[in-house]
Amino acid sequence: MHQHTSRRRVIATVAGVTAAMGVPAAASAGTPASGSQASGNQASGNRASHRRATKLARSMSLEEKVGQLFVVEIYGQAADTEHAKNRELYGVGTPAEIIAKYRPGGVIYFDARRGPDNVREPRQIARLSNGLQRAALHPRGGEARIPLLVSIDQEGGSVVYRMLEPATQLPGNMALAASRSTHDVRRSAEIIGTELDAVGINQNYAPCADVNINPANPVIGVRSFGSDTKLCSELVSTAVRGYHRGDVASAAKHFPGHGDTDVDSHTGLPEIKHTREELDRIDLPPFRAAIKNGVDTIMTAHIVVPALDATKAPATMSHPIVTGLLREELGFEGVIATDALDMGGATGEFPPDVAPVRAFQAGVDQLVLAPKLDTAFAAVLAAVRSGKISEDRLNASVVRILEHKLRRGIFTSPYVNEERAVRTVGNRRHLADARAITERTVTLIRNESGALPLADGAHKVLVTGWGPAPVAALAKAVAERRGQKSTALETGAVPTAAKIEAATAAAREHDVTLVLTNAAAAAKEDGAAQAKLVEALRATGTKVVAVAVRNPYDIRRFPDIPAYLTTFSYGAPSMAAVARTVYGDVNPSGKLPVAIPNLEDPNRALYPYGHGLRY
Repeated sequence: MHQHTSRRRVIATVAGVTAAMGVPAAASAGTPASGSQASGNQASGNRASHRRATKLARSMSLEEKVGQLFVVEIYGQAADTEHAKNRELYGVGTPAEIIAKYRPGGVIYFDARRGPDNVREPRQIARLSNGLQRAALHPRGGEARIPLLVSIDQEGGSVVYRMLEPATQLPGNMALAASRSTHDVRRSAEIIGTELDAVGINQNYAPCADVNINPANPVIGVRSFGSDTKLCSELVSTAVRGYHRGDVASAAKHFPGHGDTDVDSHTGLPEIKHTREELDRIDLPPFRAAIKNGVDTIMTAHIVVPALDATKAPATMSHPIVTGLLREELGFEGVIATDALDMGGATGEFPPDVAPVRAFQAGVDQLVLAPKLDTAFAAVLAAVRSGKISEDRLNASVVRILEHKLRRGIFTSPYVNEERAVRTVGNRRHLADARAITERTVTLIRNESGALPLADGAHKVLVTGWGPAPVAALAKAVAERRGQKSTALETGAVPTAAKIEAATAAAREHDVTLVLTNAAAAAKEDGAAQAKLVEALRATGTKVVAVAVRNPYDIRRFPDIPAYLTTFSYGAPSMAAVARTVYGDVNPSGKLPVAIPNLEDPNRALYPYGHGLRY
């Protein structure tokens, strides 16, 4: 039933009358049709949404229009609760007061790791969403009643995700690509979308459409579906459809492609040196596929691409890239959003009064996380009043944003049911599907002399290596097996000589050692130290199994390890899947979505794309 909600909302949008707009219902709206009639109804619905959005935009003040461009973060777990950080950033105390002050087009949720602490548990999130929508739809003055886009970064995996348990934890993109299953990709996106929708989040900034061809990429990596453009294109379009089945808007990122860089745009400004031919062959096809499959939003990247803009303006600030390529050449008609404007790739050369204006002039519609919001808001407003930005240009973006909200049914269904949120998030069916999907992502790269699966009988197992949480989760999963005993001994990202000595001493007292690695192939101290730990464990003469819990490249540092698995994720569900795999309950079926290059000769593959062993 739930997978059809999106279509019901579109029909309701065409037929309904919103108090905010006062526009009569379209006489032709009705029940969903099939074939050419369905296509005609959709086109009619799009035209109706455009007319309503245009009429509403005409009734809005200049300040209200500028407000619609911004996507802001708010601090706290309730709309009416004071938070000191809100007052520091915005001069008002509560999230509801932020909405009243700026009339933003959207908000974005974060968990406590960044600071806003918006997403604790389903009922609280649903209540926060309802409170914010209430603030947007019941303005104090005579402003237009426009619901919010409530957004989040919930990509899946263990790198970029905000909703923790009890939300269902799904594998990330590269893990899903290892399964080669479009069904699993679609179902994962549908589950994420369904749970976001249940708590009032209507926009997910996912999927990543980047093609990760650089093993040293510090910011994309496992967030990508891999290094093969054809596979990435297929799975990006599948994920878009899956999010829509879950009734949440999708966003392909990071345009025009962030997959071939060794610089993190959170802290610097990467340069992509691909030729235009390489961009057309490698980077752009997944975005074309997303557009073809109805992606709602495309997010720009803070990267320099000289082949597309000789001025070396970051893509977010580049008219040739945003308007010339994305809007005109690729024909994208949806909403274009910036990546966070508080990232180093944007703030390095563009101060708070410049970045939002430059991005808007380039052709974006939504300005996400603009720092110093008072300054940013005033700068855009001043640019319109001075003619630096034409009012026609402003109206075009505002209408596009309003159309998006109409098509997604946010005007007609802005609120969610808190009880339903509790029942939906992390329900049994979602958890069961997630477990099965995760098991299909585990990839066995090396298994010499039948090191795996572990033979029957009791084992004393040492779980050591990177990460307190994954080490503990894997040790727990092993200990829960009948007859097995486990010891957890975490050694950190950069194991010291003392920790390596402690781990090797412990290994001699156990039958099997499972050692977790993360970025052991990185050309820095972290990788070298983790490699020393693995080699020291091997030197004990006991059975050692290495498990890479993020990027699959770690085996480059210890190619002679007898057994090596990669999970592409360090979340608890992946650790549980590892335990079931090493004991043979699960026969590993994953295939590498990237090649693993040789450490000494990166042009030679240690393990090729598509490699993966079974028992």
